[in-house]
Formats: sequence, structure tokens, C-alpha cells
Amino acid sequence: MPPDRIALAQSEQTSGQRLRIIVGELWRYGLCSAVALATDMGILLTAHHLLGVHYLLAAALGFSAGLLVAYELSVRYVFEQRRLTNQRTEFVGFVIIGMLGLAITQVLLHLLVERAGLAVGVAKIPTAGFVFLFNFTARRLALFSAKA
Repeated sequence: MPPDRIALAQSEQTSGQRLRIIVGELWRYGLCSAVALATDMGILLTAHHLLGVHYLLAAALGFSAGLLVAYELSVRYVFEQRRLTNQRTEFVGFVIIGMLGLAITQVLLHLLVERAGLAVGVAKIPTAGFVFLFNFTARRLALFSAKA
């Protein structure tokens, strides 16, 4: 096989391998995020409906607990590569991305509850889906991919 075809075959194989890794990570991240979301939703709904906490504060509390669950599961079961060697720095990056996700969550919940008139639990569903994709993409690019 000519050298240019060998290089093309190797790059295609590498692309295929990368795609399999990303799909595997996305699948595992989805499962781990479901556990984190259950934690988040449980705290949100309990705090809001049973304890009378304002829904935005309850959402922040639930999101924070879910973030801790997501980090632990992500580093154990999801991502195959780690960009940073210092776990404290990695956790801070994970939290910063999570806080951006929380800001998105707060804005979307406010819009869906106050403007669209949805119940908090119903509004959380599309919000969680959007923030899931944001968090996975940002965390994978910033924290859990090969060093550039």
C-alpha cells in the first residue's frame, strides 16, 4: 500500500477509535449523570415541595449535590483520559464548568417556570438535557481529553 494510503488508513482508524471512545464516554456519562440527576431532583423537589424552599435555591442545592456525585462517578467510570495531573485543580475545573451549568439551569428554570408557566419538575427535564450536553462537552474538552 502506498505511504499516502497507509497514512489515510491510520488517520481513519484513529478517527474511528476516537469516535468509539467518545460514544463510550457519552454513554457512561449519561448513566452517571442519571444518578447525579436523581440526587439533584430528589433534593430539589424535597426542598421545594416539602420544606418550602424557593425553587431557585432548592435547584442550586440539588445541583450542587448532583455535581459532587457526577464528579466522583466521572473520574471513576467515565473518562479514559485526564488532561490535568493535579486532582484538586481538576476538581476546581469540574466545579467551574458545573457552576456555568448551574447558571444555565437557573436561567432556563426561571424562563420555563415564570414565563412558560411549567411546573418546576416539568421545567427541570429539558433544562437537565441541555445542561447535560453542555457539561459533557465542556468537561471532555477542558478536563478529560488528551493534552494538546
